[in-house]
Amino acid sequence: MAVNYSTDKMALDNPPESDELECTSEHAIDLENITTLQNQLLNENKAQRMAEFFSFLGDANRLRIISALALKELCVHELAEMVQMTESAVSHQLRNLKAIRLVSYRKEGRRVYYRLQDNHVVSLYEAVREHLDEE
Repeated sequence: MAVNYSTDKMALDNPPESDELECTSEHAIDLENITTLQNQLLNENKAQRMAEFFSFLGDANRLRIISALALKELCVHELAEMVQMTESAVSHQLRNLKAIRLVSYRKEGRRVYYRLQDNHVVSLYEAVREHLDEE
C-alpha cells in the first residue's frame, strides 16, 4: 500500500484554521477505495497478537537484553554483567523472549549463547532505536 508522505507532511505543516479536524460529510466517499483499504487492514486476530507482542516489549529489562543481543551473541553470564541483572533474572527474561521467538540460542560445549532470532528482530529493534534518536 502506497502512502503519499509529501501530501501527509503538507497537511501537518499547514493545519486547518479552525480547531475542527474531523472529516465532513460534504464530500463523496470512494467506496471502492475504502473496500480495497479494508482488505489490507490487519484482521482482528493478528492485531490482537501484535498488541500482545508489543505489550511484551514494554519492559525495560527485556529491551536492554535485546539491545545487548543486537550487538553480539552472548551467554547468560555476559548478558547479566552487561545489563547489571542477576543471571537468574536474565535467564527468566530469555525464556520469555524465546517463547515469543525473539531470541534463539546455540550450545557450545556447556555454554549456551543467545542471539536475536533473525534479521526481522534486528530490523525492528534498529528501526525503533533510530526513530527515538530523531530530533
